[in-house]
Amino acid sequence: MTKQISLNTLWDLAISKDRVFDSDEFAHLPEAARRYLEHAIAPGTKIASAVRLQMHGEIKLKSWIPFKAEQVICWEHGLIWSATAWMNGLPIVGSDRIIDGVGAMQWKLLGIFPVMIASGSDITRSAVGRLQSESICLPSVFYGDDVTWTTIDSSHLHSSFVLQDERAELDLTIDQTGRLKTVKLPRWGNPEGAEFHDVDFGAIIDDEGTFSGYTIPTRLRVGWYFGSERFESEGEFFRATIDNAIYR
Repeated sequence: MTKQISLNTLWDLAISKDRVFDSDEFAHLPEAARRYLEHAIAPGTKIASAVRLQMHGEIKLKSWIPFKAEQVICWEHGLIWSATAWMNGLPIVGSDRIIDGVGAMQWKLLGIFPVMIASGSDITRSAVGRLQSESICLPSVFYGDDVTWTTIDSSHLHSSFVLQDERAELDLTIDQTGRLKTVKLPRWGNPEGAEFHDVDFGAIIDDEGTFSGYTIPTRLRVGWYFGSERFESEGEFFRATIDNAIYR
């Protein structure tokens, strides 16, 4: 059964930590990984276990429609993305969530008439993939001892870790300053509308901003079939601008 906790409740579950970011602690990592972490987290920044995001943008259903949203990522428990989108001037209100291994989607026209209600093992597995990808908004999670880094070259690095019983395999592209350019991972989904399967999923980061010592993507394009021509033509479905981020 889906755990129907609120955005505020999830935020309150975040565990405050006294540990601060110290680049000397990861001197053993590959150079590209160090460059990314040093760019993403300022020295002395408190290591956060959660982030609260405010954003706006557009999402593609049959056509692109605008949305405003608030999201909490609490790494120990999951995420809730609560949004209002407007189709033909009418609001569609709802949320996507993954909480303690249970995923769900619930969207209603005017907040009354169901548009999308979904749960189950496939939805949960897909939601875990989303949470894995959105680790880039909470870079402190890459500071953990359970994260493994490998590099292909000075611009391409791979991060591996386990989240909610699923192994994450993230491919990151960075520039010479450590700024994140793209993220890619296999995510469980059914963008064709048929059976669920692993599909290349990812984001292009067009801009970044700094909030309380964390430098994260602030303008990004997200979708399926990442890294192929299909991303532009049919895979991209989410464009967002992050307006604010609060860390705890």
